[in-house]
Amino acid sequence: MVNILCIGDVVGSVGCEFLRARLPALKKWKAVDLVIANGENSADGNGITPASAQYLLDSGVDVITAGNHTFRRREVYSFLDSCEALVRPANYPAGTPGQGLRVVDLGRVQVAVINLLGTVYLENLRCPFETLEELLKTPGLPKLCVVDFHAEATGEKRALGYWADGKATALFGTHTHVQTADECILPRGTGYMTDVGMTGPVESVLGVKPEIIIQKLRSKLPVRFENAPGPSKMDCVLFSAEEKTGLCTGAERLSLR
Repeated sequence: MVNILCIGDVVGSVGCEFLRARLPALKKWKAVDLVIANGENSADGNGITPASAQYLLDSGVDVITAGNHTFRRREVYSFLDSCEALVRPANYPAGTPGQGLRVVDLGRVQVAVINLLGTVYLENLRCPFETLEELLKTPGLPKLCVVDFHAEATGEKRALGYWADGKATALFGTHTHVQTADECILPRGTGYMTDVGMTGPVESVLGVKPEIIIQKLRSKLPVRFENAPGPSKMDCVLFSAEEKTGLCTGAERLSLR
């Protein structure tokens, strides 16, 4: 049995610090073998930097996935190529920095981690269904394969989840920063959750000070985002899977405060 912990979007230094404070005990409590965290907003303000990525890795994260803010900071471009623990959406064009699939060697077993970006209300990229279909045909791909689908529309997430059912170990959604209550094992054995949620300040709008988002929505003018202070949370889902079949046997929703 392999236990894979998937953590929702880590927001700013507040989220990074809260993860570092809570993750070690959670890994021990749940006998976690692999930790995947979405870090596309781990830098203060927006995006991801080499420093914020390294902070997450030093805090016990094994693989960092990303999303539509992956390339907001140019200083991360070369790091995307050099860091094997960082995965960006695979459906960006050829030649984009980084890789959309990484394989993690746990010793007794390997786990593939795939990152995809939705195309409904987001970037006009290659179809995530076609991209995932191609990646699942990668020669030597491990039976254990987890997909982070960074997407806006719940319908697009659920549709890809059902398409991947029986083909991937688990597919979880990120991006909306709001944890859904639909963790499950789909009929053919793939673990699923529409959105894992967020790691960051509780009293916020997706991690940002509420008054800033209110101002933006009312004025329709650009604003500078600032992460909210105060108590934080870490939203995540724990998938358990069989090593021999690569199929999911358990899906547990968690939210630590």
